[in-house]
Amino acid sequence: MNQTKQVSSLRVAVVDDEPLALKSISRILGRRGHEVEVFESPYQALDRMFQSPFHIVMTDIRMPEMNGMELLERIKARFPETQVILFTGYASVDDAVKAIKQGAFYYVEKPLTPDKILSVLKRAADKIFLMAENKKLKEELLKKDNTRGILGISSEIRELIKVINKVAKIDCNVLIQGESGTGKELVARAIHHGSLRKEKPFVAFNCGGFTEELAANELFGHEKGAFTGADSVKSGLFEAAQGGTVFLDEIGEMSLSTQVKLLRLIQERKLFRVGGAKPVSLDVRLVSATNKDLEHEVKAGRFREDVFFRLKVVVIRIPPLREHKEDIPQLVEHFISYYNRLYNKDVEGLTDHAMETLMRYSFPGNVRELEHMVCSAVALGEKRWLRADDLPEDLRLLDVDTVLRDDLTTLAKQERAHIVRVLEATNYNKVRAAGILGIPRTTLWRKMKKLGISEIE
Repeated sequence: MNQTKQVSSLRVAVVDDEPLALKSISRILGRRGHEVEVFESPYQALDRMFQSPFHIVMTDIRMPEMNGMELLERIKARFPETQVILFTGYASVDDAVKAIKQGAFYYVEKPLTPDKILSVLKRAADKIFLMAENKKLKEELLKKDNTRGILGISSEIRELIKVINKVAKIDCNVLIQGESGTGKELVARAIHHGSLRKEKPFVAFNCGGFTEELAANELFGHEKGAFTGADSVKSGLFEAAQGGTVFLDEIGEMSLSTQVKLLRLIQERKLFRVGGAKPVSLDVRLVSATNKDLEHEVKAGRFREDVFFRLKVVVIRIPPLREHKEDIPQLVEHFISYYNRLYNKDVEGLTDHAMETLMRYSFPGNVRELEHMVCSAVALGEKRWLRADDLPEDLRLLDVDTVLRDDLTTLAKQERAHIVRVLEATNYNKVRAAGILGIPRTTLWRKMKKLGISEIE
């Protein structure tokens, strides 16, 4: 498929509270063969996305119901592969940097000319298809080595790989437990590609991204006439995965009524489409994942105990990144290589201080958070080696307050090391550094002279 055909196959949503702007952008994109839907309300756009996700969302920033930055955050939380392009008539460098760091593909200043719109759209399309090709390549590699995508040299990761390879051969239900961002879907795919079902489909579904009605419709399908708008029979994701594996992410978010349907499916190996009375035989393996304590959810009455026990035939725990920090350098190298290709950059790596800063961070968002940091740094960085000031500001400020526990040395050396960290984090801005240290600027100057701290260490 050539690039023109690829671009024209994209679904694009345009969100703006100005009808004239919507009409103008829609006309520009429509002439190029794009499938375009327009929305004056961000909430309407989100509702539509839950029914049928878009490849690209173009949205204004200043809107009365919900601003574009909040819409960006919501889209990225549920549809991380959707590319979001923000446009505004009140552009600023700070807003642009913030938007990119939150996952926006591009930040465009009004007025929007046809050339500007189509140029940005093509770049977004290139990224989408590069990601698709990368995903396809990973799938092919996983068929040859099912744990190839799980990176790390730590004992925790080696043990995880050992468990995956063992469980993959056993055709039973698996429950994956781990914090958000640890790579639960990656583990689920590794289990599938290491199993006898690897030639059959792998279908993933996020239970937290849909309403109860939409979840049942997506999973089980529906019969013609089951509800208003059901003009034909629709097969659900379980049927689409026949013979393969169904991955139910965020299983703890599944409603109790949907859990009843799931229990029946597990017990009888049959499903009933919404509005249907005839059972459909099913042969799938269930792999579920959660970042919740399901035992606690069962005791609280929010999760059925009988479903819980049927899902947890085997339990796999993925360690959070803070428990295997020795894997951070390898992960960083992998992400830099990937985003170099994606953004046509030639970043070689991180400086020692930048790496030390990452190694001291607790990573509550785990590997996903690390990837996002590297992505932003590569996209916005202008040097071959990324420095600490290319990392998120809150991370650098945290670094300022961090004193290594094993740094048992003299008070003067600790004071010197701390002042140097503050200066580096503030790019040697003495006014900001003095403010963080809580001392006058003249005192900071005297301390630098006394401790032998030069302008740039």
